[in-house]
Amino acid sequence: MTIIPPETLVRWHRAGFRRYWRWKSRNLGGRPRIDAGLRALIRRMSIENMLWGAPRIHGELLKLGFAVAQPTVAKYMAKIDGSPSGQSWGTFLRNHMPHIAAMDLFVVPTIGFNLLYVLVIVRLARRKLVWINVTAHPTAEWIARQITEAFPWKEAPRYLIRDRDAIYGAAVARRLRAMGIRDKPIAPGSPWQNPYVERLIGTIRRECLDHMIVFGQAHLRRNLGKFAAYYKSRIHRSLDKDAPFHRAIERVGAITSQPVLGGLHHQYCRI
Repeated sequence: MTIIPPETLVRWHRAGFRRYWRWKSRNLGGRPRIDAGLRALIRRMSIENMLWGAPRIHGELLKLGFAVAQPTVAKYMAKIDGSPSGQSWGTFLRNHMPHIAAMDLFVVPTIGFNLLYVLVIVRLARRKLVWINVTAHPTAEWIARQITEAFPWKEAPRYLIRDRDAIYGAAVARRLRAMGIRDKPIAPGSPWQNPYVERLIGTIRRECLDHMIVFGQAHLRRNLGKFAAYYKSRIHRSLDKDAPFHRAIERVGAITSQPVLGGLHHQYCRI
């Protein structure tokens, strides 16, 4: 005689109960199973709207004509991986890109081992380099003046991203507030939160400064001005091979080239 352990009997009992409940749901009008399309829609809504909970998504589904219970919505929402709730920084950048500018300072040594500071300001949507200037003694007042010159009053962005360098003092905060620009400093030690201006600085170094010796402030400002003019027509992969200032396709005419920065780069056009 075979003795069946009690835990096996319990497992069999539970399995039989589950099979009975599935049969009852199918044949006696129990809760219907939702299809894959609705499950995908619930997951999509929860991913696209990280501030929404199950009640909000359930209400939206009711407005779209879906008869589904709120606990079912909660069951099929995308699981949060432990990251903080709310809009992510990347989502903020993508959603507000046309209204965001970013700025940063970087250091350039001269042939005499002096340090010069370069301020760059870029508009995120088209990667437009809207301002670049050089100083040997950066101050908050100098940076505030550069912001005023970079943005005419009717062209000021809604947000300006910067790091938490102490050089951005009260004068910068007052100037931004007066111009109606919301100051958006990044988290401490997180340059990845300001990726567009960091990428621009890397481009300036790789395509300009790494190939020349800087003799002084006037020499650096002159060469950066030439590079900034070239940068307007420089092709960007992130812009689908277009330039920050849109370049129309030219199909007629002879191709000519114009050297930039002593032949370091060339600009091509048809005439």
